[in-house]
Amino acid sequence: MLESVRDLLPIIAVIAFFQLLILRQPIPDFGGLVIGTILVILGLTLFIHGLKVGLFPIGESMAHDFARKGSLLWLLAFAFALGFGTTVAEPALIAVADEAAKVAATGGMIEKSEAAMQSYADGLRLTVALSVGLAIVIGVLRIIKGWPIQYLIIGGYIGVVIMTFFAPPEIIGIAYDSGGVTTSTITVPLVTALGVGLASSIQGRNPLTDGFGLIAFASLTPMIFVMGYGMIL
Repeated sequence: MLESVRDLLPIIAVIAFFQLLILRQPIPDFGGLVIGTILVILGLTLFIHGLKVGLFPIGESMAHDFARKGSLLWLLAFAFALGFGTTVAEPALIAVADEAAKVAATGGMIEKSEAAMQSYADGLRLTVALSVGLAIVIGVLRIIKGWPIQYLIIGGYIGVVIMTFFAPPEIIGIAYDSGGVTTSTITVPLVTALGVGLASSIQGRNPLTDGFGLIAFASLTPMIFVMGYGMIL
């Protein structure tokens, strides 16, 4: 808990500095702010502890088990399911998809009805989830084969730039933001644990140099897929 307090202190200091010294305004609802801050500290403490005792160990142990099993097909199926499942459940993606649907309806891209907005948001979430699942599969193959990560990343971003020229302007911003919201509270711990555990289980692979990098793919492919989704719509 003390570590959580220390991590939040810079944010509190910045808000207090600008509110009191620059804006020269009293802090609104100070009591609610204090209670909210305490809840954030408690939630952050429990979340980090849960990662340490739950998500990281299970991700690494399953990666070890699949590596020992020696079945590439099942390992890739697990990687895709992990990427897809964690992304569909990502709170940040749900929020962005819902907001994008509202803005698309307001801008006349889709019908201004609850059904149309829900369909648009669900389609966006599924598109991003499919792209992350594919990204994790590519990342797992990279670890197994020992491919250099820089060439894959460079090639991917060249694809992003090319797609930007052809995608509708209304979808480009959403696509770029989709690449960021996928790498949040649920996806990052499990995917990172999978990469580190897999690299630790394969002879000749270094967990530090080969185990990380899956998140980079998870933030890259959604931009391409969402721009494609916009072009299809």
